[in-house]
Amino acid sequence: MAFVEISNIAKRFGATVALDHVNIQLQKGEVHALIGENGAGKSTLMNILAGHIKPDSGTISLDGKPYIPSNPTDARRHGIALIHQELSLCHHLTVAENILLGMESSVAGWIDHREMRRRTLEVLKTFPHPDITPESRVSDLSIAARQVVEICRAVASKANIILMDEPTSSLQRYDVDQLFSLIRKLKHEGLCVVYISHFLEEIREIADRYTVLRDGKSISTGTLDSVTNDQIVAQMVGRSVESLYQPHQHPTSRDVLLQVRDLQCPGVKNASFDLHRGEVLGIAGLMGAGRTEMIRALFGLSPIKSGSILLNGKPLSLKDSPATRISQGFGYLSEDRGGEGLGLSLSIADNITATRYSTCSQFGWIDLGKQQSQAMDWVRTLAIKTNNALQPVRSLSGGNQQKVALARLMHQDIDILLLDEPTKGIDIGSKVQIYEAVERCVSAGKAVLLVSSYLPELFGKCDRLAVMCRGVLSQVRPIEEWTPESVLEMAIGGIQKGSDQ
Repeated sequence: MAFVEISNIAKRFGATVALDHVNIQLQKGEVHALIGENGAGKSTLMNILAGHIKPDSGTISLDGKPYIPSNPTDARRHGIALIHQELSLCHHLTVAENILLGMESSVAGWIDHREMRRRTLEVLKTFPHPDITPESRVSDLSIAARQVVEICRAVASKANIILMDEPTSSLQRYDVDQLFSLIRKLKHEGLCVVYISHFLEEIREIADRYTVLRDGKSISTGTLDSVTNDQIVAQMVGRSVESLYQPHQHPTSRDVLLQVRDLQCPGVKNASFDLHRGEVLGIAGLMGAGRTEMIRALFGLSPIKSGSILLNGKPLSLKDSPATRISQGFGYLSEDRGGEGLGLSLSIADNITATRYSTCSQFGWIDLGKQQSQAMDWVRTLAIKTNNALQPVRSLSGGNQQKVALARLMHQDIDILLLDEPTKGIDIGSKVQIYEAVERCVSAGKAVLLVSSYLPELFGKCDRLAVMCRGVLSQVRPIEEWTPESVLEMAIGGIQKGSDQ
Protein backbone atom coordinates (compact mmCIF):
# COMPACT_ATOMS: atom_id res chain seq x y z
CA MET A 1 0.00 0.00 0.00
CA ALA A 2 1.25 3.49 -0.87
CA PHE A 3 2.36 5.74 1.99
CA VAL A 4 0.52 8.68 0.38
CA GLU A 5 -2.40 8.09 -2.01
CA ILE A 6 -3.60 11.11 -4.00
CA SER A 7 -6.83 10.30 -5.83
CA ASN A 8 -8.77 12.48 -8.28
CA ILE A 9 -7.66 15.78 -6.72
CA ALA A 10 -9.22 18.77 -8.49
CA LYS A 11 -8.81 22.49 -7.89
CA ARG A 12 -10.16 25.47 -9.78
CA PHE A 13 -9.37 29.19 -9.33
CA GLY A 14 -12.24 31.01 -10.99
CA ALA A 15 -12.19 30.03 -14.66
CA THR A 16 -8.71 28.51 -14.37
CA VAL A 17 -8.47 24.76 -13.81
CA ALA A 18 -5.28 24.26 -11.79
CA LEU A 19 -5.72 20.52 -11.09
CA ASP A 20 -7.93 18.16 -13.06
CA HIS A 21 -8.35 14.83 -11.23
CA VAL A 22 -4.71 14.19 -10.42
CA ASN A 23 -3.61 10.75 -9.22
CA ILE A 24 -0.22 10.04 -7.60
CA GLN A 25 1.15 7.40 -5.24
CA LEU A 26 4.12 8.13 -2.98
CA GLN A 27 6.17 5.51 -1.15
CA LYS A 28 8.32 5.62 1.97
CA GLY A 29 12.05 5.78 1.30
CA GLU A 30 11.74 7.22 -2.21
CA VAL A 31 12.46 10.47 -4.00
CA HIS A 32 9.54 11.17 -6.31
CA ALA A 33 10.10 13.82 -9.01
CA LEU A 34 7.13 16.00 -9.97
CA ILE A 35 7.75 17.31 -13.49
CA GLY A 36 5.86 19.79 -15.63
CA GLU A 37 5.82 23.25 -17.14
CA ASN A 38 5.12 26.32 -15.02
CA GLY A 39 1.37 26.44 -14.60
CA ALA A 40 0.99 22.67 -14.90
CA GLY A 41 -0.29 22.44 -11.31
CA LYS A 42 2.80 21.27 -9.42
CA SER A 43 2.88 24.06 -6.83
CA THR A 44 -0.90 23.92 -6.38
CA LEU A 45 -0.67 20.22 -5.55
CA MET A 46 2.20 20.87 -3.11
CA ASN A 47 0.19 23.62 -1.41
CA ILE A 48 -2.75 21.25 -1.00
CA LEU A 49 -0.52 18.61 0.61
CA ALA A 50 1.02 21.28 2.87
CA GLY A 51 -2.37 22.58 4.02
CA HIS A 52 -2.14 26.02 2.40
CA ILE A 53 -5.19 25.51 0.17
CA LYS A 54 -8.03 23.01 0.07
CA PRO A 55 -8.97 20.88 -2.95
CA ASP A 56 -12.41 21.18 -4.54
CA SER A 57 -12.74 17.42 -4.77
CA GLY A 58 -10.78 14.19 -4.47
CA THR A 59 -9.18 12.38 -1.54
CA ILE A 60 -5.76 12.00 0.06
CA SER A 61 -4.75 9.20 2.40
CA LEU A 62 -1.67 9.24 4.61
CA ASP A 63 -0.41 5.85 5.80
CA GLY A 64 -3.84 4.37 5.09
CA LYS A 65 -5.81 7.08 6.93
CA PRO A 66 -7.76 10.01 5.43
CA TYR A 67 -5.66 13.16 5.34
CA ILE A 68 -7.44 16.53 5.28
CA PRO A 69 -5.13 19.22 6.74
CA SER A 70 -6.98 22.27 8.04
CA ASN A 71 -3.91 24.54 7.79
CA PRO A 72 -0.11 24.38 7.39
CA THR A 73 0.40 23.82 11.13
CA ASP A 74 -1.91 20.80 10.96
CA ALA A 75 0.08 19.48 7.97
CA ARG A 76 3.33 19.81 9.92
CA ARG A 77 1.75 17.89 12.81
CA HIS A 78 1.11 15.13 10.30
CA GLY A 79 4.78 15.20 9.33
CA ILE A 80 4.60 17.15 6.04
CA ALA A 81 6.97 20.06 5.38
CA LEU A 82 7.06 22.26 2.28
CA ILE A 83 10.18 24.09 1.06
CA HIS A 84 8.87 26.86 -1.18
CA GLN A 85 10.56 28.03 -4.36
CA GLU A 86 9.81 31.59 -3.23
CA LEU A 87 11.31 31.40 0.25
CA SER A 88 8.94 31.95 3.17
CA LEU A 89 11.36 33.10 5.87
CA CYS A 90 10.99 35.90 8.42
CA HIS A 91 13.83 38.18 7.36
CA HIS A 92 13.90 40.18 10.60
CA LEU A 93 14.48 37.05 12.72
CA THR A 94 17.67 35.09 13.30
CA VAL A 95 18.52 31.77 11.70
CA ALA A 96 17.71 29.92 14.94
CA GLU A 97 14.35 31.70 15.29
CA ASN A 98 13.45 30.81 11.69
CA ILE A 99 14.53 27.17 11.86
CA LEU A 100 12.68 26.55 15.14
CA LEU A 101 9.68 28.80 14.45
CA GLY A 102 6.72 27.19 16.22
CA MET A 103 9.04 24.65 17.86
CA GLU A 104 10.88 26.97 20.26
CA SER A 105 12.55 25.64 23.40
CA SER A 106 11.22 27.23 26.58
CA VAL A 107 11.54 27.09 30.35
CA ALA A 108 8.65 28.29 32.53
CA GLY A 109 7.20 30.16 29.57
CA TRP A 110 10.46 31.87 28.63
CA ILE A 111 12.37 31.05 25.45
CA ASP A 112 15.54 29.09 26.20
CA HIS A 113 17.98 30.71 23.75
CA ARG A 114 20.88 28.47 24.77
CA GLU A 115 18.88 25.33 24.00
CA MET A 116 17.63 26.83 20.73
CA ARG A 117 21.21 27.54 19.72
CA ARG A 118 22.21 23.95 20.51
CA ARG A 119 19.33 22.51 18.50
CA THR A 120 20.04 24.85 15.57
CA LEU A 121 23.72 23.87 15.48
CA GLU A 122 22.66 20.22 15.46
CA VAL A 123 20.48 20.81 12.40
CA LEU A 124 23.11 22.96 10.65
CA LYS A 125 25.57 20.05 10.90
CA THR A 126 23.49 18.25 8.27
CA PHE A 127 23.96 21.11 5.80
CA PRO A 128 26.94 23.29 6.81
CA HIS A 129 27.31 26.71 5.23
CA PRO A 130 30.13 29.18 6.03
CA ASP A 131 27.85 32.24 6.23
CA ILE A 132 25.21 30.72 8.53
CA THR A 133 25.28 30.80 12.34
CA PRO A 134 22.33 30.52 14.73
CA GLU A 135 22.65 34.24 15.51
CA SER A 136 22.80 35.42 11.87
CA ARG A 137 19.89 37.60 10.81
CA VAL A 138 18.21 36.17 7.71
CA SER A 139 18.03 39.60 6.05
CA ASP A 140 21.86 39.67 6.02
CA LEU A 141 22.19 36.32 4.21
CA SER A 142 22.52 35.69 0.48
CA ILE A 143 19.67 34.05 -1.43
CA ALA A 144 21.62 30.76 -1.48
CA ALA A 145 22.16 30.88 2.29
CA ARG A 146 18.47 31.61 2.86
CA GLN A 147 17.64 28.52 0.80
CA VAL A 148 19.80 26.47 3.17
CA VAL A 149 17.93 27.90 6.18
CA GLU A 150 14.60 26.94 4.58
CA ILE A 151 15.83 23.37 4.04
CA CYS A 152 17.16 23.13 7.61
CA ARG A 153 13.79 24.27 8.95
CA ALA A 154 12.11 21.32 7.22
CA VAL A 155 14.73 18.95 8.64
CA ALA A 156 14.24 20.37 12.14
CA SER A 157 10.50 19.67 12.00
CA LYS A 158 11.29 15.93 11.78
CA ALA A 159 8.92 15.57 8.84
CA ASN A 160 8.09 12.20 7.27
CA ILE A 161 7.36 13.82 3.89
CA ILE A 162 9.40 16.75 2.59
CA LEU A 163 8.09 18.65 -0.43
CA MET A 164 10.90 20.48 -2.27
CA ASP A 165 9.86 23.06 -4.86
CA GLU A 166 12.95 24.02 -6.92
CA PRO A 167 15.30 23.71 -3.91
CA THR A 168 18.49 24.20 -5.97
CA SER A 169 17.41 27.32 -7.89
CA SER A 170 19.76 29.54 -5.85
CA LEU A 171 22.47 27.03 -4.92
CA GLN A 172 25.99 26.57 -6.24
CA ARG A 173 27.13 23.09 -7.26
CA TYR A 174 28.84 22.48 -3.91
CA ASP A 175 25.59 23.29 -2.08
CA VAL A 176 23.65 21.10 -4.53
CA ASP A 177 25.97 18.18 -3.72
CA GLN A 178 25.41 18.81 0.00
CA LEU A 179 21.64 18.89 -0.55
CA PHE A 180 21.64 15.66 -2.56
CA SER A 181 23.74 13.97 0.13
CA LEU A 182 21.14 15.06 2.71
CA ILE A 183 18.25 13.84 0.53
CA ARG A 184 19.89 10.42 0.17
CA LYS A 185 20.31 10.29 3.95
CA LEU A 186 16.63 11.16 4.48
CA LYS A 187 15.64 8.54 1.91
CA HIS A 188 17.77 5.92 3.71
CA GLU A 189 15.95 6.80 6.94
CA GLY A 190 12.62 6.01 5.26
CA LEU A 191 11.39 9.53 4.51
CA CYS A 192 9.53 10.41 1.34
CA VAL A 193 10.81 13.38 -0.67
CA VAL A 194 8.76 14.98 -3.44
CA TYR A 195 11.19 16.88 -5.65
CA ILE A 196 10.21 19.55 -8.18
CA SER A 197 12.87 20.71 -10.65
CA HIS A 198 13.10 21.89 -14.26
CA PHE A 199 16.59 20.37 -14.59
CA LEU A 200 16.22 16.84 -15.94
CA GLU A 201 19.84 16.02 -15.14
CA GLU A 202 19.16 16.87 -11.48
CA ILE A 203 16.07 14.71 -11.44
CA ARG A 204 17.94 11.74 -12.87
CA GLU A 205 20.69 12.21 -10.31
CA ILE A 206 18.46 12.19 -7.24
CA ALA A 207 14.97 10.78 -7.99
CA ASP A 208 13.68 7.18 -8.18
CA ARG A 209 10.27 7.68 -9.80
CA TYR A 210 8.52 10.52 -11.56
CA THR A 211 5.09 11.89 -12.40
CA VAL A 212 4.46 14.36 -15.23
CA LEU A 213 1.72 16.98 -14.89
CA ARG A 214 0.39 18.85 -17.92
CA ASP A 215 -2.47 21.35 -17.83
CA GLY A 216 -3.43 20.13 -14.36
CA LYS A 217 -3.60 16.45 -15.33
CA SER A 218 -1.31 13.59 -14.30
CA ILE A 219 -0.05 12.43 -17.71
CA SER A 220 2.36 9.63 -16.82
CA THR A 221 4.28 8.06 -13.96
CA GLY A 222 7.03 5.47 -13.67
CA THR A 223 10.69 4.83 -12.92
CA LEU A 224 13.24 7.20 -14.39
CA ASP A 225 15.40 4.40 -15.76
CA SER A 226 12.52 3.36 -18.03
CA VAL A 227 12.16 6.67 -19.88
CA THR A 228 14.39 9.02 -21.89
CA ASN A 229 14.64 12.80 -21.51
CA ASP A 230 13.00 13.31 -24.91
CA GLN A 231 10.08 11.14 -23.83
CA ILE A 232 9.68 13.16 -20.62
CA VAL A 233 9.77 16.45 -22.54
CA ALA A 234 7.24 15.15 -25.06
CA GLN A 235 4.93 14.26 -22.17
CA MET A 236 5.42 17.74 -20.67
CA VAL A 237 5.14 20.02 -23.67
CA GLY A 238 4.77 17.94 -26.81
CA ARG A 239 8.14 18.99 -28.27
CA SER A 240 11.65 17.54 -28.34
CA VAL A 241 14.36 19.03 -26.13
CA GLU A 242 17.20 18.08 -28.47
CA SER A 243 17.28 21.47 -30.20
CA LEU A 244 16.89 23.58 -27.06
CA TYR A 245 20.59 24.22 -26.49
CA GLN A 246 21.87 23.79 -30.03
CA PRO A 247 24.51 26.46 -30.73
CA HIS A 248 23.21 29.40 -32.75
CA GLN A 249 25.92 31.66 -34.15
CA HIS A 250 24.87 35.21 -34.99
CA PRO A 251 26.38 37.21 -37.86
CA THR A 252 29.65 38.78 -36.71
CA SER A 253 29.43 42.56 -36.29
CA ARG A 254 32.36 44.94 -35.87
CA ASP A 255 30.02 47.63 -34.58
CA VAL A 256 31.01 48.02 -30.91
CA LEU A 257 27.94 49.21 -29.03
CA LEU A 258 29.27 49.15 -25.46
CA GLN A 259 32.88 49.41 -24.35
CA VAL A 260 33.78 48.83 -20.69
CA ARG A 261 37.33 49.31 -19.40
CA ASP A 262 38.86 48.64 -15.97
CA LEU A 263 35.51 48.73 -14.18
CA GLN A 264 35.74 48.64 -10.39
CA CYS A 265 32.76 48.58 -8.07
CA PRO A 266 31.70 46.71 -4.90
CA GLY A 267 32.31 43.03 -5.65
CA VAL A 268 34.23 43.73 -8.89
CA LYS A 269 38.00 44.35 -8.96
CA ASN A 270 38.51 44.58 -12.72
CA ALA A 271 36.21 44.07 -15.70
CA SER A 272 36.86 45.01 -19.33
CA PHE A 273 34.94 43.95 -22.44
CA ASP A 274 33.43 45.07 -25.73
CA LEU A 275 29.81 44.28 -26.58
CA HIS A 276 28.89 44.28 -30.28
CA ARG A 277 25.56 44.79 -31.96
CA GLY A 278 23.80 41.57 -32.84
CA GLU A 279 25.68 39.35 -30.39
CA VAL A 280 25.13 37.49 -27.13
CA LEU A 281 28.09 37.86 -24.76
CA GLY A 282 27.96 35.34 -21.92
CA ILE A 283 29.32 35.86 -18.41
CA ALA A 284 30.01 32.64 -16.50
CA GLY A 285 31.25 32.14 -12.95
CA LEU A 286 30.24 30.99 -9.51
CA MET A 287 27.61 32.77 -7.43
CA GLY A 288 29.21 35.61 -5.53
CA ALA A 289 32.03 35.99 -8.06
CA GLY A 290 30.88 39.48 -9.04
CA ARG A 291 28.77 38.80 -12.16
CA THR A 292 25.55 40.28 -10.79
CA GLU A 293 27.42 43.16 -9.14
CA MET A 294 28.98 44.08 -12.50
CA ILE A 295 25.76 44.36 -14.49
CA ARG A 296 23.96 46.12 -11.63
CA ALA A 297 26.74 48.70 -11.63
CA LEU A 298 26.49 49.09 -15.41
CA PHE A 299 22.76 49.80 -14.99
CA GLY A 300 23.37 52.37 -12.27
CA LEU A 301 22.08 50.31 -9.34
CA SER A 302 25.48 50.14 -7.61
CA PRO A 303 28.19 52.81 -7.28
CA ILE A 304 31.19 52.58 -9.61
CA LYS A 305 34.59 53.40 -8.10
CA SER A 306 36.56 53.77 -11.31
CA GLY A 307 36.83 52.75 -14.95
CA SER A 308 35.15 53.92 -18.14
CA ILE A 309 31.96 53.11 -20.04
CA LEU A 310 31.52 54.13 -23.68
CA LEU A 311 28.24 53.85 -25.59
CA ASN A 312 28.65 54.13 -29.37
CA GLY A 313 32.11 55.57 -28.70
CA LYS A 314 30.85 58.32 -26.37
CA PRO A 315 31.76 58.23 -22.65
CA LEU A 316 28.98 57.86 -20.09
CA SER A 317 29.01 59.24 -16.58
CA LEU A 318 29.82 56.62 -13.94
CA LYS A 319 27.23 58.25 -11.68
CA ASP A 320 24.21 57.93 -13.98
CA SER A 321 21.01 56.59 -12.39
CA PRO A 322 18.96 53.63 -13.68
CA ALA A 323 16.45 56.12 -15.14
CA THR A 324 19.25 57.72 -17.14
CA ARG A 325 20.53 54.32 -18.24
CA ILE A 326 17.04 53.46 -19.51
CA SER A 327 16.97 56.67 -21.54
CA GLN A 328 20.39 55.71 -22.94
CA GLY A 329 19.04 52.37 -24.20
CA PHE A 330 19.88 49.96 -21.36
CA GLY A 331 17.46 47.38 -19.98
CA TYR A 332 18.04 45.18 -16.92
CA LEU A 333 16.41 41.85 -16.05
CA SER A 334 17.06 41.04 -12.37
CA GLU A 335 17.68 37.50 -11.14
CA ASP A 336 15.23 38.32 -8.30
CA ARG A 337 12.03 38.81 -10.26
CA GLY A 338 9.82 38.69 -7.15
CA GLY A 339 11.88 41.04 -5.04
CA GLU A 340 12.80 43.74 -7.57
CA GLY A 341 12.09 42.61 -11.13
CA LEU A 342 8.31 42.98 -11.08
CA GLY A 343 5.51 44.85 -9.36
CA LEU A 344 3.73 41.69 -8.25
CA SER A 345 0.56 43.47 -7.09
CA LEU A 346 0.29 45.39 -10.37
CA SER A 347 -1.31 44.16 -13.58
CA ILE A 348 0.50 42.62 -16.53
CA ALA A 349 -0.20 45.79 -18.52
CA ASP A 350 1.28 48.06 -15.83
CA ASN A 351 4.42 45.92 -15.58
CA ILE A 352 5.03 45.69 -19.31
CA THR A 353 4.63 49.43 -19.97
CA ALA A 354 6.20 50.65 -16.68
CA THR A 355 9.48 51.83 -18.20
CA ARG A 356 7.95 53.32 -21.36
CA TYR A 357 4.57 54.84 -20.59
CA SER A 358 5.10 57.33 -23.43
CA THR A 359 3.76 54.77 -25.92
CA CYS A 360 0.33 54.77 -24.29
CA SER A 361 -0.04 58.17 -22.65
CA GLN A 362 -0.74 61.76 -23.62
CA PHE A 363 -0.46 64.95 -21.57
CA GLY A 364 0.43 62.87 -18.51
CA TRP A 365 -2.63 60.60 -18.75
CA ILE A 366 -2.44 56.90 -19.57
CA ASP A 367 -4.75 55.68 -22.33
CA LEU A 368 -5.85 52.44 -20.62
CA GLY A 369 -7.24 50.95 -23.80
CA LYS A 370 -4.02 51.55 -25.70
CA GLN A 371 -1.96 50.28 -22.76
CA GLN A 372 -3.92 47.02 -22.57
CA SER A 373 -3.76 46.58 -26.35
CA GLN A 374 0.02 46.99 -26.36
CA ALA A 375 0.37 44.60 -23.41
CA MET A 376 -1.78 41.97 -25.13
CA ASP A 377 0.47 42.18 -28.20
CA TRP A 378 3.40 41.12 -25.99
CA VAL A 379 1.25 38.50 -24.24
CA ARG A 380 0.65 36.88 -27.62
CA THR A 381 4.26 37.31 -28.78
CA LEU A 382 5.70 35.60 -25.68
CA ALA A 383 2.78 33.16 -25.19
CA ILE A 384 2.09 34.42 -21.65
CA LYS A 385 -0.69 32.32 -20.14
CA THR A 386 -3.32 34.77 -18.94
CA ASN A 387 -6.95 35.65 -19.43
CA ASN A 388 -6.30 39.38 -19.92
CA ALA A 389 -3.71 42.09 -19.41
CA LEU A 390 -5.41 43.29 -16.21
CA GLN A 391 -4.53 40.10 -14.32
CA PRO A 392 -2.14 40.75 -11.39
CA VAL A 393 1.35 39.42 -12.07
CA ARG A 394 1.36 37.79 -8.62
CA SER A 395 -1.24 35.26 -9.83
CA LEU A 396 0.95 34.01 -12.71
CA SER A 397 3.32 31.05 -12.61
CA GLY A 398 7.05 31.71 -12.31
CA GLY A 399 7.71 31.15 -16.01
CA ASN A 400 4.95 33.52 -17.07
CA GLN A 401 6.15 36.14 -14.58
CA GLN A 402 9.60 35.95 -16.15
CA LYS A 403 8.11 36.42 -19.61
CA VAL A 404 6.32 39.56 -18.36
CA ALA A 405 9.66 40.89 -17.08
CA LEU A 406 11.26 40.23 -20.48
CA ALA A 407 8.28 41.77 -22.28
CA ARG A 408 8.95 44.99 -20.36
CA LEU A 409 12.49 45.13 -21.79
CA MET A 410 11.25 44.41 -25.30
CA HIS A 411 8.55 47.08 -24.97
CA GLN A 412 11.28 49.56 -23.99
CA ASP A 413 12.85 48.93 -27.42
CA ILE A 414 16.30 49.23 -25.84
CA ASP A 415 19.67 48.50 -27.48
CA ILE A 416 21.43 46.67 -24.64
CA LEU A 417 19.78 43.86 -22.67
CA LEU A 418 21.46 43.04 -19.34
CA LEU A 419 20.04 39.62 -18.47
CA ASP A 420 20.85 38.09 -15.07
CA GLU A 421 19.86 34.38 -14.92
CA PRO A 422 16.89 34.91 -17.28
CA THR A 423 15.73 31.27 -17.22
CA LYS A 424 16.37 30.38 -13.56
CA GLY A 425 13.58 28.29 -12.07
CA ILE A 426 11.38 28.13 -15.17
CA ASP A 427 10.22 25.22 -17.28
CA ILE A 428 11.52 24.01 -20.63
CA GLY A 429 8.61 25.42 -22.62
CA SER A 430 9.08 28.90 -21.13
CA LYS A 431 12.83 28.68 -21.78
CA VAL A 432 12.15 28.03 -25.47
CA GLN A 433 9.93 31.11 -25.66
CA ILE A 434 12.46 33.31 -23.83
CA TYR A 435 15.29 32.11 -26.08
CA GLU A 436 13.15 32.88 -29.14
CA ALA A 437 12.47 36.39 -27.81
CA VAL A 438 16.19 36.98 -27.21
CA GLU A 439 16.93 35.77 -30.75
CA ARG A 440 14.46 38.31 -32.15
CA CYS A 441 16.24 41.07 -30.25
CA VAL A 442 19.66 39.97 -31.51
CA SER A 443 18.39 39.68 -35.08
CA ALA A 444 17.18 43.27 -34.80
CA GLY A 445 20.73 44.40 -34.02
CA LYS A 446 20.42 44.66 -30.27
CA ALA A 447 23.16 43.39 -27.93
CA VAL A 448 22.74 40.96 -25.03
CA LEU A 449 24.94 40.55 -21.97
CA LEU A 450 23.87 37.20 -20.50
CA VAL A 451 24.80 36.12 -16.96
CA SER A 452 24.05 32.44 -16.37
CA SER A 453 25.12 29.61 -14.07
CA TYR A 454 23.93 26.99 -16.55
CA LEU A 455 26.71 25.99 -18.93
CA PRO A 456 24.51 24.34 -21.61
CA GLU A 457 22.66 27.66 -21.89
CA LEU A 458 25.88 29.64 -22.26
CA PHE A 459 27.40 27.27 -24.80
CA GLY A 460 24.19 27.01 -26.78
CA LYS A 461 23.22 30.69 -26.92
CA CYS A 462 26.38 32.81 -26.71
CA ASP A 463 28.72 34.01 -29.43
CA ARG A 464 31.50 34.90 -27.02
CA LEU A 465 32.16 34.21 -23.35
CA ALA A 466 34.09 35.56 -20.37
CA VAL A 467 34.40 34.12 -16.87
CA MET A 468 34.23 36.08 -13.62
CA CYS A 469 36.36 34.83 -10.73
CA ARG A 470 36.63 36.66 -7.41
CA GLY A 471 35.70 39.95 -8.97
CA VAL A 472 38.03 39.72 -11.98
CA LEU A 473 36.64 39.19 -15.48
CA SER A 474 38.69 37.00 -17.81
CA GLN A 475 39.51 37.84 -21.40
CA VAL A 476 36.51 37.54 -23.72
CA ARG A 477 36.94 34.69 -26.22
CA PRO A 478 34.77 33.14 -28.95
CA ILE A 479 32.55 30.41 -27.53
CA GLU A 480 34.24 27.71 -29.62
CA GLU A 481 37.51 28.42 -27.80
CA TRP A 482 35.96 27.41 -24.47
CA THR A 483 35.07 24.00 -23.05
CA PRO A 484 32.99 23.27 -19.92
CA GLU A 485 36.21 22.17 -18.24
CA SER A 486 38.09 25.38 -19.08
CA VAL A 487 35.16 27.52 -17.89
CA LEU A 488 35.05 25.67 -14.57
CA GLU A 489 38.82 25.89 -14.16
CA MET A 490 38.71 29.64 -14.76
CA ALA A 491 35.71 30.09 -12.43
CA ILE A 492 37.38 28.22 -9.58
CA GLY A 493 40.69 30.02 -9.66
CA GLY A 494 42.10 30.86 -13.06
CA ILE A 495 42.30 34.61 -12.50
CA GLN A 496 43.75 36.75 -15.23
CA LYS A 497 43.51 40.45 -15.96
CA GLY A 498 40.34 41.18 -17.93
CA SER A 499 40.81 42.56 -21.42
CA ASP A 500 38.86 42.43 -24.62
CA GLN A 501 40.66 42.47 -27.94
